[in-house]
Amino acid sequence: ENNMAGETATVKHTTSSTLFAPEQVAEIFNKVSGHSAIAGLSGQTPIPFAGVESYIFSMDGEASIVAEGGQKPAGDAAFSKVTVKPLKIVYQHRLTDEFMNMAEEIALPYLQQFYDGFAKKAARALDIMAFKGLNPASKAAATDTIGTNYFDSKVTQEVAYDASNVDDNIDTAVSTILGNDGTVTGIAISPAVAADLGKIKEKTGSKLPMYPEFRFGGKPAAFGGMKLDINNTVSFGASTDKSAENTVGYIGDFEHAMKWGYTQDVKTEIIEYGDPDGQGDLKRTNEIVLRAEAYIGWGIIDPSSFVRLVKTNPAS
Repeated sequence: ENNMAGETATVKHTTSSTLFAPEQVAEIFNKVSGHSAIAGLSGQTPIPFAGVESYIFSMDGEASIVAEGGQKPAGDAAFSKVTVKPLKIVYQHRLTDEFMNMAEEIALPYLQQFYDGFAKKAARALDIMAFKGLNPASKAAATDTIGTNYFDSKVTQEVAYDASNVDDNIDTAVSTILGNDGTVTGIAISPAVAADLGKIKEKTGSKLPMYPEFRFGGKPAAFGGMKLDINNTVSFGASTDKSAENTVGYIGDFEHAMKWGYTQDVKTEIIEYGDPDGQGDLKRTNEIVLRAEAYIGWGIIDPSSFVRLVKTNPAS
């Protein structure tokens, strides 16, 4: 069998295998953190295949002083739970069937490209599914698999987006969360929102940029003391309907109020026959397909710890 480290002899004997060793799976998802807003802002939490349940224990009121011999006051408390269940994602790529006869040192660059491509696509898939509830490939709502387990469905707190006052919009969102005794640890915005921040001028009359770090495509890692990720997955699948509302930013407690993770088995196979991707018979085109499958899961533990920046398309 072949692996990414090239420890075995040739590729030509490989028809089905696991290309990724456990340490390579970890490296893949390290790369995911560099390309996914959710992974970068919240950190990684590997989860078992069957999923996990996160329990929320909420208590109202404050601690009370009890006088000697006095009664202890009652307090309200409640349990709720959020299930983090992994969903399977598939990434596949066609290669010439000459790949099957290549020496290991020649085949490895192809495998490295596949490896890097899979990391990027897995990262985008995590954001698109968890933010938008969409199938990344079709841009259609993944009702049967994701249901309502995504930010645009769970997070009901909104701030109307104003391109000339983006900083005030973000401040309002932060104040909303803090007003609910929440915490804000991160911000995810689209590139268009970042560009609007770069256009804001100082209000002293100097006309100098208030946030020059966002100009010329700048991508600062923090804003207002909070982690920041600028990613086009935030606005993925935006509607062009003039009456539609599109989320262009997410502000909240990514570190504690949500969880995401991955199973540690990334299965791959080399497909030599048939039409596995709808692009024609492999034998007719002298090609093979490299396919990778992974499981990614997430859960929004406390939707009230997030606010969405919502933009309405202009009427004209």
